[in-house]
Amino acid sequence: MDEPIPVTRDVDHGTAKLMPDVDRRRAWLLTVDGAPQSYVDLDAPTHLEFEYARRLGHVLDTVAEPGRALDVLHLGGGALTLPRYLAATRPGSRQDVIEADRGLLDLVVEQLPLPADAGIALHRADARAWLEAAVPDSADVVIADVFGGSRVPAHLTSVAYARAAERALRDGGVYLANLADAAPFAFLRSQLATFAAVFGELAVIAEPAVLRGRRFGNAVLLASHRPLDTATLARRTASDAFPARVEHGAALRDLMGAAEPVHDENAVPSPEPPDGAFGIG
Repeated sequence: MDEPIPVTRDVDHGTAKLMPDVDRRRAWLLTVDGAPQSYVDLDAPTHLEFEYARRLGHVLDTVAEPGRALDVLHLGGGALTLPRYLAATRPGSRQDVIEADRGLLDLVVEQLPLPADAGIALHRADARAWLEAAVPDSADVVIADVFGGSRVPAHLTSVAYARAAERALRDGGVYLANLADAAPFAFLRSQLATFAAVFGELAVIAEPAVLRGRRFGNAVLLASHRPLDTATLARRTASDAFPARVEHGAALRDLMGAAEPVHDENAVPSPEPPDGAFGIG
């Protein structure tokens, strides 16, 4: 059998590279301009390699009873790691993936094809434009994992954007976002204030070292109008191979502090990661 070889291609927004994992026969790492974007094992779609993806997986496992199909809107495609995960763990789910980079979508579908019965529809569009045009009350979950390079784009950080997400969600639906920041958490705190202006319940999942301000890293934001099962999430994330902490209630309000909601006119991208923050090799 031929050994898999790396695939490099110029896509719409940079240079994408798919690199085989020498330890897993059909597993691949996707990078764009050198920044890790996704990891997929075609033989084991429930394997989540990246820490933030594992945390999103824990939330997806607990938002409804096990195995129940969901309607999910993914903002940002990457190598379609989470859509594959949901197709395996919640068969029959209807999933729409919004990705602005057509070249990246073409590369992923060509090199890492989806199962024919996955129920995953791919759309080349801007995430916010799609969200604002989405049918109201049509999604159980909205997942935002959109990065321009290594930064969350500014137009996906405002109150208007949060309201568009709320409109797309059904009663009891959950919004999830992969964010990145470091102490003093100006960006993360502003996002908490922004989503608190729209949703009644918030939580954040992050590595303790990130929350203590020791390093730059990912934080998963949860927002809903229904109480979140933070106790179950806390148990699952604490016992993960990459332990994390769930902040909610008073601790989250302390983290938010006096931060103000972000509006379109003063929105900025998430901070540039320091060199090596998400490096590989």
